[in-house]
Amino acid sequence: MTIRVMLVDDQVLLRTGFRMVLAAQPDMEVVAEAGDGVEALQVLRSTAVDVVLMDVRMPKLDGVETTSRICVDPNAPKVLILTTFDLDEYAFSGLKAGASGFMLKDVPPGELLAAIRSVHSGDAVVAPSTTRRLLDRFAPMLPTTGQEPRHKELQRLTEREREVMVLVAQGLSNGEIAARLVLSEATVKTHVGRILTKLGLRDRVQVVVLAYETGLVRAGGTQG
Repeated sequence: MTIRVMLVDDQVLLRTGFRMVLAAQPDMEVVAEAGDGVEALQVLRSTAVDVVLMDVRMPKLDGVETTSRICVDPNAPKVLILTTFDLDEYAFSGLKAGASGFMLKDVPPGELLAAIRSVHSGDAVVAPSTTRRLLDRFAPMLPTTGQEPRHKELQRLTEREREVMVLVAQGLSNGEIAARLVLSEATVKTHVGRILTKLGLRDRVQVVVLAYETGLVRAGGTQG
């Protein structure tokens, strides 16, 4: 299966570089490009895309707001945020908006290709430890939405599912969680899937974000 990729960046030279790297892959095809968020949303209305490589700092409509609008649709393409600076607050906002992960623009080509394939397969490409480090830095900046506190959403979870969610947020892999709770890895994967379904989340990245927002896990990875 060919992975259909869209490039969204206001720098033509960067898009050209990414396109050349992706074009050399037998399982990838760049099917669309856009120079800003407004154009990206227009193109997506008529073009089938699997993965969007999204810049964050663009004119007209930035990558964070564009990502948020894309991810409203449950069948939307996966979004991979590209940022110039590690631990950029824009990348954090992008994760909250629904992106499946973030990478630096100067990432080695092999890592970028692996990230695209991972996102396409349904995985988050930000390592849990990196996500936690990101959240530790920006947790104090979490915006208040004025809506009902999200901690009430956690009441939908069983006690075991809450245990699994805490460990996911602390950066443990499924295998590590299985060892900690003396469960099979398949059982842990099932619990993670149920957590995503019950809380309406797209992937593990959003599990971590919600765990911090609700105070289930505090900055530093400690349980709340």
